[in-house]
Amino acid sequence: MSSTITKTALAGFLLILICSCAENENSKPVVSPEVNVVTAGKENIPVYSEYVGQVYGLTDVNIDPRVQGWITGIHFKEGSLVQKGSLLYTIDDQPYVNTVEAAKAEVARTQTQMENRRSELDRVKPLAEMNALSQRDLDDAKASYAAAQSEVKIAEARLDNAKIELGYTRITAPITGIIGISKVQIGDYVNLVSAGNGINVVSSLGDVRVRFPISENDYLNFLREYKKDPKSNNFLEVPVDLILGDGSVFGEKGNLQLTNRQIDPSTGSILIQALFKNASGILRPGQYVKVRFRSGEYNNAILIPQQSVNQLQNVFQVFLLTDSNKLKPTLIKVGSRVGSNWIVTDGLKEGDKIVIVGSTFLNPAMTVKPVMLKWNYDSTSKD
Repeated sequence: MSSTITKTALAGFLLILICSCAENENSKPVVSPEVNVVTAGKENIPVYSEYVGQVYGLTDVNIDPRVQGWITGIHFKEGSLVQKGSLLYTIDDQPYVNTVEAAKAEVARTQTQMENRRSELDRVKPLAEMNALSQRDLDDAKASYAAAQSEVKIAEARLDNAKIELGYTRITAPITGIIGISKVQIGDYVNLVSAGNGINVVSSLGDVRVRFPISENDYLNFLREYKKDPKSNNFLEVPVDLILGDGSVFGEKGNLQLTNRQIDPSTGSILIQALFKNASGILRPGQYVKVRFRSGEYNNAILIPQQSVNQLQNVFQVFLLTDSNKLKPTLIKVGSRVGSNWIVTDGLKEGDKIVIVGSTFLNPAMTVKPVMLKWNYDSTSKD
């Protein structure tokens, strides 16, 4: 009997204890977590496009040998500035000197022959007029003299060509510019077969060209954008920024200069060329850079901070703050990123309150305590 009473008392005690714990749990105050909240903004946002390009000199001239022979002299410092007309290379000229001398001798021989034929004509002509010689003899004398005159012209032309080839043994700078590293050294043999590859290059680097491909769609969009406003600049007069390999921005702004005549059918792209001043000499041919220029504008674009957006592959979600201070998960569509902001194309409107959740896990059903932040959409940071 006592054992039964003891068990009943113990069960009652446990029940009271459980109820007491439940009451303590229910009596704990509910804490609303603080969350940062920003208001979706609306701005007219310029759109900038970036493309990878390559630098070229304003003029890049291959130095090609125009005669064959052994290199006998190099008369410049590699990588230095050379003036137009200055001597760069000399090729062994002895064979060409001999050719010139032979051509001179040939000219002298044909001139002597021509004088003989003229003397013969002068002798035959009066005799033919006296009928001492036939008309046929006169015609032969005239023909021989005319042929001798032609032989002189041929010999003189060959002499001119020989002199020109002799001149080609002295290779001079075609323009003023920076000359590269020589592909041949003294004692190397050059010929016309190697002319296509060149033995050096001289580049004019006061101004430089930057060429970059853009897609056909981008090209058409740019043209449409700049035709919307008759007062806007022509597409090819748009100012261009240049971003160097270390991420720094080149000090001089350039301008789009020209587009290629055709779309490349193999890539679906068109080549654009921009022109930059290069007084500092930083830019060199072959250098890879990025070009950036304004390509359009989003009018009345809805903007929100990037950190307020949760992204899973191509799905973008934000948490809206409701009037009851609760979170409402909302799917959105985004366009371009501008600084530290996303442009929202669908799902939000100006004035919507967006919660910056970050890595914090919050239950959408719970009530939160909003902390309003003033966000400056004209910059990449908060005020």
